[in-house]
Amino acid sequence: MVLMAGLWTGLLRLGWNGLAAIAPNPSVHGPLMVCGFLGTLISLERAVALNRRWTYAVPALVGLGAFAALLGIAPPGGPLLITLGSAGLVIIFGVVLSIQAAPFAVVMAAGAVAWAVGNGLWLTGWPIPYLTPWWLGFLVLTIAGERLELSRMMQHASYVRYGFMTCIVVLGLGLACSLVSLDTGARILGAGLVALGGWLIAYDIARHTVTHAGLPRFMAVCLLMGYGWLLVGGGLMLTYGWPTAGLLYDAMLHTVFVGFVFSMIFAHAPVIFPSVLDIDIPYRPLFYGPVALLHLSLVARIVGDLWPYATLRLIGGWSNAAAILLFLGATAYSIIQAPPSPPDAPPKESLDLDGGRSLAPR
Repeated sequence: MVLMAGLWTGLLRLGWNGLAAIAPNPSVHGPLMVCGFLGTLISLERAVALNRRWTYAVPALVGLGAFAALLGIAPPGGPLLITLGSAGLVIIFGVVLSIQAAPFAVVMAAGAVAWAVGNGLWLTGWPIPYLTPWWLGFLVLTIAGERLELSRMMQHASYVRYGFMTCIVVLGLGLACSLVSLDTGARILGAGLVALGGWLIAYDIARHTVTHAGLPRFMAVCLLMGYGWLLVGGGLMLTYGWPTAGLLYDAMLHTVFVGFVFSMIFAHAPVIFPSVLDIDIPYRPLFYGPVALLHLSLVARIVGDLWPYATLRLIGGWSNAAAILLFLGATAYSIIQAPPSPPDAPPKESLDLDGGRSLAPR
C-alpha cells in the first residue's frame, strides 16, 4: 500500500491531478518511497536475518510512520516514528557488528547511520531536498555493502578492496560536507558515486554471471544497468552540484533512486523476497519486460528533463510507475504458478550475513 501511495504521489508531482479530492500530499512522495517502502523493506530484511523478536519492532515503527505521513497526521508523528525506526536499524547493525565486524557489514551500518541522520534532520524541520543526500547515501551504502559481501568469492586483490573502501570514504565525506555546503557536498558525493559505479562495473561478480543463463544472467543484467545509472547520477551531481528543485533535480534524483535502486530491487527480488516472505518466486523470462520498460522510460524521462520536453518527461514518469507495477504483477504471477513445495522440504533459513552461518542465536 505504501508503494502504491508513493507511486501515486509521484504521478501527482509530475502534474497529474487524477482523484485530486482524495489525493495525498505530493510532498510525501520521497518519504513514502525511501522510508516507507525501501526503509521498511530493508529493516524487515535485517530483522529476518538477525532472527530476534525485538528487531521486528524496527520495520513496524517505520511502516507506522509512513502511514502517519501518508494520512497527514500532524508532525512530528510520521518523522518521529520513522526516525525511531531508523535508530533501531542502527542498533540492529550494532548487534551484527558485534557478531562479525566485516567490511561489508561496516558499510551497511554506515548506510543505516546515514538514514538515521537524514531522518533526524527531517524531524528537526530541514526541507526534504536538503536532507535527501543522506537518504540517497542510505540506499547506496546498503546496496554497496551487500555487493561487497557477494564479491568475497571473487577473492579480489587488496588494492581492489582498498579502492572500494576509498569510494565509501568519499561518499561519507560528501554527505558530511553537505551539512555545511550542500553544493560542495553534492559534488564530492557525485565523485564518490562515479567511482563506486566504476568499481562495481569492473569488479562486481555480475560482470561474470552475465554470461550465464536463467536467473544469474537476469540478475547480472539488472545490476550492470543499475551501475550505469549510478555513473549518470553521480556525473550529474559532480557537474551541477545539488539543485533543490526543478527539472535537473528530478533527473538527478531519479537516475539514482529509479535507475540504480529499482534495478537492484528487480535483480534481488527473486532471491530476497523468498527469504523474507517464505515463498518461492521462480525466475521467468517475462521479468525482462518490466526491466526493459523501466530503463527505456527512464531514458525518456531524463531526456525530457534535460531537453526540456514536458511530454517526454511525463511519458517517462508514467512508464516508470507502470514498469514497477508490471514487475510486481510478473512476480505475483510467478508465485501463483510456482509448483508447491514438497511436504518434507526443509524450512528456509535466516538470511546469510556471514558466508554460511546464520546470525540467529544458537
